[in-house]
Amino acid sequence: MSLTRVVLASRNAKKIAELRRILAVAVPQVEVVGLDEVPPYPETVEDGATFAENALLKAREAAEVSGLPAIADDSGIAVDALNGMPGVLSARWAGKPKSDERNLRLVLEQVEDLPDTRLGAAFVCAAALVLPGGEEHVVEGRMEGSLIRQPRGTNGFGYDPIFVPSGSVLTSAEMTPADKDAISHRGKAFRALAEVLATSLTSA
Repeated sequence: MSLTRVVLASRNAKKIAELRRILAVAVPQVEVVGLDEVPPYPETVEDGATFAENALLKAREAAEVSGLPAIADDSGIAVDALNGMPGVLSARWAGKPKSDERNLRLVLEQVEDLPDTRLGAAFVCAAALVLPGGEEHVVEGRMEGSLIRQPRGTNGFGYDPIFVPSGSVLTSAEMTPADKDAISHRGKAFRALAEVLATSLTSA
């Protein structure tokens, strides 16, 4: 069976591996490649006001440059007590240079005086698919939960070590990749997008 190449507009190896795991089940005829495997290009600044806007910006750009179907996502954590922030600024919440550790520590500092009952949060992901012909799709996934005071776990990335999904006693960083994929915001969004991709490839 010949494989259809799809580019994920990311250089994050963990994110690429995550999408490969999900699509291997839903769309086995697809081969996922990252930005390091397509011609280099200057990437657009993620200046959208929403996750969906940023995801579309990246997917459109990757599809245009590569000539391949392109998937991109924008995701982050929305903390109830911070009025939904860091939100689209999650990856650069503590400023430059970007650092998962500094971002995580800043959020913990910002909520340190709050009671545990006010530590509600959610991971949000918008995933976009853009086909070379211009067809576009965007889906969203959410994972509700709450923050904890001290990081736990070494799996995952970003804010995973301080986030406990609803119904779990483990942080996202303590879960196995398969268990996290089953409930995560990105897993939900990518699975929904996989269905769209499968339909698009079938009708192409």
